[in-house]
Amino acid sequence: MTMHILWDIDGTLIHNSKDGAAVYLEAFTHVTGTEPQKFITNPHGQTEGQILTALLELNGHPATMLDDVLAELDARTQKLLETGYVRTAVVGGPDALRDAGGRGWTNALLTGNGPQHSRVKLTAAGYAEDDFNWTNSFFGDRSPDRHHLTSLVAPILGEQPSVIIGDTPNDGLAADSARIPFIAVATGAYSVAELRDTSALVVVEDLVAGRDDVLGTIAELAQRG
Repeated sequence: MTMHILWDIDGTLIHNSKDGAAVYLEAFTHVTGTEPQKFITNPHGQTEGQILTALLELNGHPATMLDDVLAELDARTQKLLETGYVRTAVVGGPDALRDAGGRGWTNALLTGNGPQHSRVKLTAAGYAEDDFNWTNSFFGDRSPDRHHLTSLVAPILGEQPSVIIGDTPNDGLAADSARIPFIAVATGAYSVAELRDTSALVVVEDLVAGRDDVLGTIAELAQRG
């Protein structure tokens, strides 16, 4: 059976960006007609559905506006890509994907972003769409939290072995709830020490210094089947 590597995006494959938050606020403002006055204090590890629903409710708008905000977000992210939007890949990210693919493993996504936003972010950071298996990827634009997102994996992948690679404790907790092994990389908002408090099989500083440890751990999981 094929090993499926379920990569997070923000903080794992690309660096977090304060500029990246602007498009969410613009979509929110366009749909609601007012700028938000209250904000999410720690969005790391949350899904788009979770963040935007909370933002709507914090600012007195019904959660039923989520679909409209997501549609506007998709339209605005596409325009960003067409006007030279740039994000930055983490060091070692592209090489880690190539090495994993070279071993016959499937690179897929498990991300809080929606499919369109995921494509735009990854493309803007220099990744190619065909670096990933989009059919067996999982997107959180309509998931109320990351636990819901990981619960979608088993019905699709069944008994096929999988592993989640992420950069936040929330990634680890969600992996635990779905009984999926977790590997942590400290390329996001959390340190190696903080991530060692999760259930991660291995925690690495980045995908250069830690690439062998990451690939070795995945190889062990693949052998177990």
